Amino acid sequence: MISAFVLGACVCIGLVALGYQLSESIVYVKSLDRTIVVKGLSEREVKADIAIWPITFSEAGNDLAQLFSDIQQKNDQIFDFLTGQGFKKEEISVSAPGILDKQAQGYGGSEKLKFRYSGSSTITVYTGNVDHVRTAMRELVKLGKAGIAISGQNFQTQTEFLFTKLNEIKPQMIEEATKNARKVAEKFAKDSQSKLGKIKKAAQGQFSISNRDSNTPYIKKVRVVSTIEYLLSD
Repeated sequence: MISAFVLGACVCIGLVALGYQLSESIVYVKSLDRTIVVKGLSEREVKADIAIWPITFSEAGNDLAQLFSDIQQKNDQIFDFLTGQGFKKEEISVSAPGILDKQAQGYGGSEKLKFRYSGSSTITVYTGNVDHVRTAMRELVKLGKAGIAISGQNFQTQTEFLFTKLNEIKPQMIEEATKNARKVAEKFAKDSQSKLGKIKKAAQGQFSISNRDSNTPYIKKVRVVSTIEYLLSD
């Protein structure tokens, strides 16, 4: 009889202890669910380090051989202009000219056309001296005065300015984005009378590079947003 009583008491004590442990585990699991997700932004303005400057001109005529000769002559003039502006020969490339035979293309009223052939050529400067390109672009009027009809800046002939040194600033920007995210999380924790814990999960956003504005394409805005989930506790 006594042994049965002792056994029952032991079972009861064990159940109470098990219940207490389970309740503590539930509280612990619930505490893990208390998190906050914040975003940290880092932005920088940087100067482009590569310029790609295409110079395109057009020419027209009725003698195909003469048209090719005129295009070659003007290619040489532009090449001399660029080297005279201080660009290295290896920074300058000349593409093959494009020729359009309007008569062969079946243009309506082709017999009334003043010029049967039209041609175009593009000379491209690829350089790391961005400021040099910007200065030389203002001197293009000299080519116009020499009788070279330079095409305007459209989508195909637009000067490109590139920033290629992203890897050099990535670590600092990620660190800055992380610090900014933590500041937001600490403010939230303080306002909610909680304590900010460790990072549960973090995701680095994709870096984006864009022009600062349409008037200064040689100044780039680099941007990254980091998303971080922190644990919270009372």
